[in-house]
Amino acid sequence: MTQRVTVVGSANADLVVAVDRRPSGGETLMGGELSIIPGGKGANQAVAAGLAGAVTSFVGCVGNDGNGEILRASLTRAGVSTRSLHATQSPTGTAIIFLTPDGENSIVVSPGANHDLTRALAERECATWREAAAVVLSLEIPLETVRFVIADAAEHGTRVIVNAAPATSLGRDVLEHCDPLIVNEHEALEVLGATGDDPDASDYPALATRLLAAGARSVIVTLGAEGALIATGAGCEAMPAFSVRATDTTGAGDAFVGAVAAELSRGADLSEAVRFAQAMSALSVQRLGAQTSYENEQAVRAFLAENA
Repeated sequence: MTQRVTVVGSANADLVVAVDRRPSGGETLMGGELSIIPGGKGANQAVAAGLAGAVTSFVGCVGNDGNGEILRASLTRAGVSTRSLHATQSPTGTAIIFLTPDGENSIVVSPGANHDLTRALAERECATWREAAAVVLSLEIPLETVRFVIADAAEHGTRVIVNAAPATSLGRDVLEHCDPLIVNEHEALEVLGATGDDPDASDYPALATRLLAAGARSVIVTLGAEGALIATGAGCEAMPAFSVRATDTTGAGDAFVGAVAAELSRGADLSEAVRFAQAMSALSVQRLGAQTSYENEQAVRAFLAENA
């Protein structure tokens, strides 16, 4: 088994507009200049893993259009293999992002070619993840494809990392292979089929423990500026965040996921992987965009040394 990561997921062109605030229903706001930036959860995670030093492959779909070429070029610059990036007749997926001065964002995604990543297409790419130390999946591609890849990877001994976003309720047949399952506090509730009225909604150790009971082998709950929580059969561990000033949080969660995968593929334990990923995410929020904000392994390790 090589120190290799395969990401199976989405690729989007991010259309980013800076606004003073989010518009209300029926309201028109004037925004800043439009930026077109490579994004999509899967492509973001692959770029992050590649920059973090892992030998990385990406399985996904883009359109035969200019946005597809932007994404292919961004993956290639990060050292990610695009041999399994398919061009289809659908337009490349698009995310429309409103960015507010506090660095937060609101996002609407049009999946486009991401819907073309079917199980039949994934079956043709099995060798890509069977040869990997870890496979990473998120939920911006058809759930049938996600389920197939998870089951096939687990059967062939590849570690399965699932970022359950956008969140949906997942059964034990999926969760039992997740090592780790990575969610934020809102996604944790949705995976469990719970709501904000749940008595454990703000009790993150309880939520993580319930996800373990639901089948997950290990769990990471990301909590933004509050850090992250790791849960395994040995218990829960809180990991405080680095203190930085956020300029743009777009793609920061994906930077975290890709960095976790890269570290785990190198044999790091979960705590080591999370700390490395927190550093990569902390660097990313200080710059604009998703993939364009990611630093390489050397920069991340330097940041860790400076903030030890």
